[in-house]
Amino acid sequence: MPVVTLDNTITIAMSVKDRHASAKWYEDTLGFEPLYHMDEAGWSEMKTMTEGVTLGLGEQTDPKPGNAVPVFGIADIAAGRQKLEAAGVKFDGPTETIEGMVSTATFYDPDGNAMMLAQDLSGG
Repeated sequence: MPVVTLDNTITIAMSVKDRHASAKWYEDTLGFEPLYHMDEAGWSEMKTMTEGVTLGLGEQTDPKPGNAVPVFGIADIAAGRQKLEAAGVKFDGPTETIEGMVSTATFYDPDGNAMMLAQDLSGG
């Protein structure tokens, strides 16, 4: 039995230099649909062709290729994090919240690969 139960969504988060230009490229090249741009958070999301899978574009000054991070949706991030920590899973700092949007927490697998939990706070 798993330590936590995830929902049926996943966001693949990547760092990019210009979110708007990258979103346009993904739209024109792969047919992804822009969902939103949250300029104050430096974040954009694109709907992929796969149900429940979105592409997240986080703006950074010097993005590194190969930096994709899977972000798993979860209904209760505090409870999920508590269970994972009790199972010995290492987290990178506290859970971060953007009110009315999302709470996220970065954690690592045994090989140091970063992943995130995300609780949708938008009510949608």
